Amino acid sequence: MARWLAIHAAFCALAAAVLWPAFAGPFVSDDHLYANHPHTAELSLANLVAVLDPFGPAKLHTANYEPVHLLLHALEREIFADATRGYHLVNAWVHALVATLLVALWLRSAIPLGAALAAGVFFSVHPANVEAVAWISQLKTTASVALALGALLLLPRRAALATALFALALLTKASAAFALAMAAGFAWAATARRGEPPIRAGWVAAWAALLALYALPELASFEHLGRARATELADPWLQLRTIGATGARYLAMAATGWGVSAFAEPEPARSALDPWWLASLAAGALLALRLGVVLRRRDDEAAWWLGALAAFAPVSQLFPFLNPLADRYLYAMLPGLLGGALCAARAPLARLSPRARPVLAAAALAVCAALALASSGRARLWRSETLLNLDSARHYPEGASARFLRARSAAQAGDVATAVAELRAASLRGVDNFLVLENDPGLAPIRSEPAFRALVAEVAGRWIERARERGAATQAELRFLGLAHAERGERDAAIDALERAQAAGGPLSPEVARELAALRAEGSAPLDAGAGGGADASP
Repeated sequence: MARWLAIHAAFCALAAAVLWPAFAGPFVSDDHLYANHPHTAELSLANLVAVLDPFGPAKLHTANYEPVHLLLHALEREIFADATRGYHLVNAWVHALVATLLVALWLRSAIPLGAALAAGVFFSVHPANVEAVAWISQLKTTASVALALGALLLLPRRAALATALFALALLTKASAAFALAMAAGFAWAATARRGEPPIRAGWVAAWAALLALYALPELASFEHLGRARATELADPWLQLRTIGATGARYLAMAATGWGVSAFAEPEPARSALDPWWLASLAAGALLALRLGVVLRRRDDEAAWWLGALAAFAPVSQLFPFLNPLADRYLYAMLPGLLGGALCAARAPLARLSPRARPVLAAAALAVCAALALASSGRARLWRSETLLNLDSARHYPEGASARFLRARSAAQAGDVATAVAELRAASLRGVDNFLVLENDPGLAPIRSEPAFRALVAEVAGRWIERARERGAATQAELRFLGLAHAERGERDAAIDALERAQAAGGPLSPEVARELAALRAEGSAPLDAGAGGGADASP
């Protein structure tokens, strides 16, 4: 136990040292969905019931069924309020816990302690993991992986407790499903690992049943808010190439840290000669060959590769959605990729001469030091949302962030036509919340221009169409629908939607009452709605 406490303390110190620049950062982007979530404002029985309801309104606010994450955030709000340093420290501690659990699980697969620790350091300082740890609302990513790894560690000897942890992991974030593939892989291994009893197939089946039950509210929430809007991928060949290209990008990011970016927006693989698509064919063939070999051997290595593939599947574009490439999505894939590589290297490491081992250790230390420096630099970006948008614009000059920044610059210069054109292009790439356009201070110089007002009405109109398609029913959705109609000057429709929101009841009732009163009073000031209940959330 003392050894594991020391290892965990070392990972905590490492995480704090690398991520320290981000600890003073504010809430950014999707953080506001949780900071303003109506069901995390206080720890109460009513909020607990609402958050746990698999088909209730709470999950629609963030487009995911994640009750454990919402409860964790409610607890943090109770303790830290708006003091963001506390949230950052919790994220860093959970990240260190994940690294510690990974080392323990790698040891179960007969990885030497030195190699497992080196891989744990690599995971801790990987630049892609900065986003998952520095972004406050991504506690769901780190906590779900921690719970999933804990479940895998307990499964051979404490199967019932492991199953409970797996359920909690799923209820924190859907990507924890990777643990099911790993559990199946470990169960397939012919012999017990390090004296552990074999994993019973019945428990793996129980995990599969839990995932199937969880998928019902999760997929309903995902589809209800129209997250699958990558209409370009209606062409199955384009979709297939893009899946491959996305996988190849993640492999390159995992191996080198290359390609990390805030708000990544790569283009689909439109050509059959797309280099990422071609690279994926080679990488996929090698992985399939290796996986076939280790499955035949009933080697634990298979479990790690299966875990990586299962973590990739939800973001692969198998179910298309906008912007599937994100640093944080690698967080659930990287343990499997590292575990597979470590298992594949067991025999070569055992054959290393005593002289070669210090050289290899020095090389590993140099690589980790370089990654740590890169991660510390990326942690500085989380001091402000502007820095994140600038980073995204640098990597993706035709992306939504770049276009929105150019629109702001044009607005400040009084160039209405350019600002509106850039904003329209940005809205088609996901910056499609009309209240963002209405409230962003950088767009103030053109706010009264007819072309800008027409654009806001156009974006609000798309929200109305989407609400009609999916059927707005919750208080938050009906309120946002009312605000969209108000933006378009459709007063009667706005009042009708807000009245239905008031009748639906919920924590937004005071805001709805105020907005109804403002609409009913002809000539009142424009509504100041804030973030609203219909804002997009990231998976």
